[in-house]
Amino acid sequence: MSTQEKNETIIRDTVRTGYAAIAIGAESPCCCSGRSGPSDPARLAAAMGYDANDLANLPDGANMGLSCGNPVAIAALTEGQVVLDLGSGGGFDAFQAGEKVKMAGRVIGVDMTAEMLGIARKNIGQYRERTGLDNVEFRLGEIEHLPVADSTVDVVLSNCVINLSPDKPQVWQEIHRVLKRGGKLSVSDLAILKPLPEKVREMAAALVGCVGGAVLVDDTRAMLEKAGFTSIMLTPKPGYVQQMQDWNDPLYKEIAEALPEGEKLENYVVSLSIEARKNV
Repeated sequence: MSTQEKNETIIRDTVRTGYAAIAIGAESPCCCSGRSGPSDPARLAAAMGYDANDLANLPDGANMGLSCGNPVAIAALTEGQVVLDLGSGGGFDAFQAGEKVKMAGRVIGVDMTAEMLGIARKNIGQYRERTGLDNVEFRLGEIEHLPVADSTVDVVLSNCVINLSPDKPQVWQEIHRVLKRGGKLSVSDLAILKPLPEKVREMAAALVGCVGGAVLVDDTRAMLEKAGFTSIMLTPKPGYVQQMQDWNDPLYKEIAEALPEGEKLENYVVSLSIEARKNV
């Protein structure tokens, strides 16, 4: 195994362990989390633009406060579409997508953490009871190697997950592979506006908290173009990071304190809405 392969394995294991801890209710400085301080999952969802009506039928516990945006909203889902949710966790976005595509559509959630997958699959029963729909499933897999056939998906969603991958170009290529011609991606992720100081990049908490693995906005565009995407729209939203600091989230406080004197975290990190299409 090469040094790069070893490093990628370490990163995946770190992320998997962090999310497993959240799934079982243990403390973890994990991705995009508003789980501490005065914030909570419901408050974070509201801050990210989720409508209360869209959350009404969610299974209990599906919202774990792991969002950094609202990919469901920017996707403008319609009845009958096939949707893929990367890093689906407890099913927060997947179940909302299921209500929008209705019985004629289908939603597939993919997550590499067995503990998260167990929660999501357990939540399916309550989702069926509350909505009358049976159109959501969850599969175990890594987003670099999706357990989904070629050209079968209309829309790919992801919320604060791709930045955790040690091989982002491979993720974008996999998304392109599974999308139908004319299909689109709708992603909320963390990105950086300028390179982070070495001290911050090396912080384990920053890695598992999405920040250490985030890349420059321009690099995201370049990777999308190389993967074959067109109609690329990247919309930075710096307000997310400011909200997390205002709520005294310990992860974001720790990262902010590691920055050079006079620098602010929002000068480096933004929530990024990513939209693009696969050529017709």
